[in-house]
Amino acid sequence: MSDTAALGTAKGEAHALAAREPSEKEIRLVIGASSAGTIFEWYDFFIYGTLAYILKDAFYDVDNDTLGLLLVWSTFAVGFAFRPIGAILFGFLGDRLGRKYTFLVTVTLMGIATAGVGFIPTVATIGVAAPIIVILLRVVQGLALGGEYGGAAIYVAEHAPPEKRGFYTSFIQASVAGGFVLSIIVVLACRALLSTEDFEAWGWRVPFLLSIALLAISLWMRLMLSESPVFQAMKEEGQIAGNPFVESFTYPGNPKRIFVALFGVTGILTTIWYTAFFSGLSFLRGPMHVDPQTVELILLVAGAISMTFYLIVGKWSDRVGRKRPIIIGALGTLALLFPAFWGLGNLANPGLDEAARTTPIVVSGPQCVTDPFAELFDREQTDCGKILETLTASGVAYTLEPGSTLSLTAGGKSIAIAPEWLESGEARREGVHAALGEFGFDFSKQKPALANVLGIVAILLGLGMLSALTYGSVAALLSEMFPPKIRYSSMSIPYHIGAGYLGGFLPLIAGVIVASTGDIYSGLWYTWGVVAFGVVVAWWGLPGGPPKDFADDAV
Repeated sequence: MSDTAALGTAKGEAHALAAREPSEKEIRLVIGASSAGTIFEWYDFFIYGTLAYILKDAFYDVDNDTLGLLLVWSTFAVGFAFRPIGAILFGFLGDRLGRKYTFLVTVTLMGIATAGVGFIPTVATIGVAAPIIVILLRVVQGLALGGEYGGAAIYVAEHAPPEKRGFYTSFIQASVAGGFVLSIIVVLACRALLSTEDFEAWGWRVPFLLSIALLAISLWMRLMLSESPVFQAMKEEGQIAGNPFVESFTYPGNPKRIFVALFGVTGILTTIWYTAFFSGLSFLRGPMHVDPQTVELILLVAGAISMTFYLIVGKWSDRVGRKRPIIIGALGTLALLFPAFWGLGNLANPGLDEAARTTPIVVSGPQCVTDPFAELFDREQTDCGKILETLTASGVAYTLEPGSTLSLTAGGKSIAIAPEWLESGEARREGVHAALGEFGFDFSKQKPALANVLGIVAILLGLGMLSALTYGSVAALLSEMFPPKIRYSSMSIPYHIGAGYLGGFLPLIAGVIVASTGDIYSGLWYTWGVVAFGVVVAWWGLPGGPPKDFADDAV
């Protein structure tokens, strides 16, 4: 690239905005339509995770609760696995054809695919075809989402004046959390209108079918938008990229930028986000045995309040730069992640937490290892492994000791293992719960006291703030890191590889770690490790100081 061309690339964006500076009314429409569409699209994606505990029975025929949930998270991860492919495809179209029409296509695909899940017969009706169809629809969702975020973020960034870019684009970041909040609102509304039996039998389909209405609203709003002024200027000046995908990796300095965006930005934000919200939801609803509706109300309050944090951080980043909030949030996560979840466990189920401290559980016997996927691959789980799996799924910590015969003790007292425990997962779960219940372990559905609920909300808000610090300014940061003519591709590819693999596989990876170790907190080490590596990359690679428009000599 010649010096003249590089200079033109660096300055063209500012000139385009100056020549076509949107009015306040246009800015409000741009932010509103982009944010609403983002909320709806992420709602479509998250509703699957919010209803994971029901979908495992609807689409998977397994006797093992842990395996059922791992299969749901595996299918959840499939959608994320295809996000990078969607980023390549729609990034190419966004840089070649325009921002507006590309994310019109992505929101349409997402709405159709999500509604399709609501029409799939259960595994009891059509057998293995049910999970296969779900997987195919998750692939479509992943492809669509791979193009959505980049389009919406860039569209807003390219309309925003530089001094307000972090604040304006933070509405897109808050909208991601908004999609999660909306999914919980819809589930709670369905619960209020339907009995528990009806909701679990067929009512869970309603949130998926609602996507049809959300799609119509999103399309109506986005059709009122005009193309990004930066893209219009590039088109008029003949600066459209020939092959955005190839140029994303050959443009001077872009390989380093992509590496930093992947590990130093996306790797941090996505693992913190999914740990705060999805791991928090699964932890409370699963091993802590908190009543599902109570969990949803807690996450609704924490998620809704947390949305404001993204706006605050985005605005703050316009003054102090994008790097400082990310570093603060990442370091805070490394220090507070484990204490936060220990606190959640103590507040959510005090009886279980107290019993675990005062009455140590010891398991001994031959072949005391767990195989989370034994049933799926028709392998025989060892008798000791069956006991360990049930203890882990129940949130009970244990210690392993060598032994030639299978035994289970609580506080030094032996617990008889009935033969039927080793034949049926349900019998084993009921038997273990009844036996340990005599030692103070509380496996009933928990409805924590108000003070405990407030404490749980406070901890989740703390995690939400850490997420906002690492996420609130990212749309502005990524837009500023890459040249306009290949911006859609350049920012979407690392973002969706990071979000798709490092974040999307987090529930599955953490679940396997927990199932394999028997420690309900051990899955947090995955998040800790990704964030630790990410903060080193961010410290090294992100530009410090006040925000700046893209320049070829920048990171």
